[in-house]
Amino acid sequence: MNLPKSVRLVEVGPRDGLQNEKQPISVADKVRLVDDLTVAGLSYIEVGSFVSPKWVPQMAGSAEVFTGIQRSAGVTYAALTPNLKGLEAALDAKVEEVAVFAAASEAFSQKNINCSIADSLQRFVPLMEAAKAANVRVRGYVSCVLGCPYDGEIAPQQVASVARELYAMGCYEVSLGDTIGTGTAGKTRALLEVVGHDIPRERLAGHFHDTYGQALANIYASLLEGISVFDSSVAGLGGCPYAKGATGNVATEDVLYLLQGLGIETGVDMHKLIAAGQRICEVLGKANGSRVARALLSR
Repeated sequence: MNLPKSVRLVEVGPRDGLQNEKQPISVADKVRLVDDLTVAGLSYIEVGSFVSPKWVPQMAGSAEVFTGIQRSAGVTYAALTPNLKGLEAALDAKVEEVAVFAAASEAFSQKNINCSIADSLQRFVPLMEAAKAANVRVRGYVSCVLGCPYDGEIAPQQVASVARELYAMGCYEVSLGDTIGTGTAGKTRALLEVVGHDIPRERLAGHFHDTYGQALANIYASLLEGISVFDSSVAGLGGCPYAKGATGNVATEDVLYLLQGLGIETGVDMHKLIAAGQRICEVLGKANGSRVARALLSR
């Protein structure tokens, strides 16, 4: 069984984790979270997104957060930029890497960003050109890769087609997202078999939601398929907007515990990570969503 020797964790808590929170979160608290995650040893942190505050009010202060954080050498501080205007704002904030997102489901694309998959990809062309000119790397997300709240099952070939487009456009890495968390280990492996025909596996990442409690099983299945980059969110921040009361992002602490148990290197310190997650949970006044954090904190 050939598992990767090391894994890169992409911490999405400050962006994907906080964007659906109802209460306002101060810039200072967001800066503290990013700094805590840096201290914990995460080498890739998605700090915020440059989207219209009308649509995502929590991300309104992203430029201030980028200004306030203590950047550490060797750590990538990234932002989500859905369009050219967002990229320009990110460049002004000295963001060094950005991400774009497309859906593998037509219905989700229409409901989420009001356009077809083809149109959404077309919108990225000027962004990709501007990012290249500014020497900024672009990461691609594909959502709904293992199921959609509107279309149900999604064919792996459909996912491969969207991922291929993003990769050909210049995304150096494509993160495959199980947005509603309905995927299972068998379906995950089958998906990676298909997508892995078109894109080298070292250029693919997994982004699993834990709605049905399958995220860690899907990550293990992905490791068996040669995937060595995974997106996760400290303290499991970020609910799933499509399943009432359901958990969303898999907790970084839980993924780290799995990887440590397999002898896989990440460079992340569990105790510092738990401290970071617990601190932001106290700010938000909510329970820690990580099972590992809850177990270790109760000792």
